[in-house]
Amino acid sequence: MTRDQAYNLIIQMLQSRNLQKHGLAVEAIMRALCRELRARNEELGEEEFNEEEWAIVGLLHDADYELVEKDPKRHTLVTEEKLREIGGVSERIINGIKAHHDGIKESRDNLMEKAVYAADELSGLITAVALVRPDRKLSSVTIESVMKKFSQKSFAAGVNRDQILACEKELNIPLEEFVSIALKAMQSIAQELGL
Repeated sequence: MTRDQAYNLIIQMLQSRNLQKHGLAVEAIMRALCRELRARNEELGEEEFNEEEWAIVGLLHDADYELVEKDPKRHTLVTEEKLREIGGVSERIINGIKAHHDGIKESRDNLMEKAVYAADELSGLITAVALVRPDRKLSSVTIESVMKKFSQKSFAAGVNRDQILACEKELNIPLEEFVSIALKAMQSIAQELGL
């Protein structure tokens, strides 16, 4: 599956522009994490760090969100069915998409799966921080402002902080550094995100 095919699929499956933008944000973070983790784990080889696979997992991780809203236990499974119908999609991509949903895949088997799990929630937190800035722009968001809001449990209360903290346990990336990587990735596509 190519990135263009994945993008077309997300546009078909999701009506909400905000959910489409969420996919784009996680895609950008996954690309950045792939590069960062490749540099830190050279011994794992290129197969582990296929940047296109990582990006597609980020882009499509919530593709079926609207379709399963009333039955969240099926989240990611509808996307899996769709990808199997299309064919030519690697098991790594399918498993990566499923890995961000605790109810479907309780253990994450590789760095890509661990990365999407943590990146998903962090993208939402960063977006929420941008939206409370006076200019509502990612360019005015700082690592410090994200860290401050991270510690305020009442802010963006739906964001699972423990899932974000998986960056430390599962990726060996300190939280502040993880925020920095994700923020820069999202800022690099701020125009696409409308932020």
